[in-house]
Amino acid sequence: MQRRGDGAPGARRAAARLRPRLRVEARGEIALGPGKADLLEAITETGSIRAAAERLGMSYARAWQLVRAMNRSFAEPLVETARGGRRHGGSRLSPTGARALALYRAMEAAAAAGAARAFARLERLLRKR
Repeated sequence: MQRRGDGAPGARRAAARLRPRLRVEARGEIALGPGKADLLEAITETGSIRAAAERLGMSYARAWQLVRAMNRSFAEPLVETARGGRRHGGSRLSPTGARALALYRAMEAAAAAGAARAFARLERLLRKR
């Protein structure tokens, strides 16, 4: 795996890469963007808003703020929660949440594919070392 050069002997510089950053805005608020999509994925993987927040290095309060904003922005909630503490509580994506996440990731892939030729030309202009 390549990594950014840190000046250490033998360190390799990361190759240039294209990372489209899409944001879906609705009524003056970001309904879905890169961080929210990452949070949805982490909730899917962990079954918990708290564990998802930990995994992403964000506070539990911030994760809840993002979940509430997403749920407000869509016609149906993206995240469903069940109270009950460690053993009986949890969170999961609703069917609408799973669909929204899949569509968002498809949009990211389409944006990257659409920009690939221009990016290849731009990459040739970057400093090699």
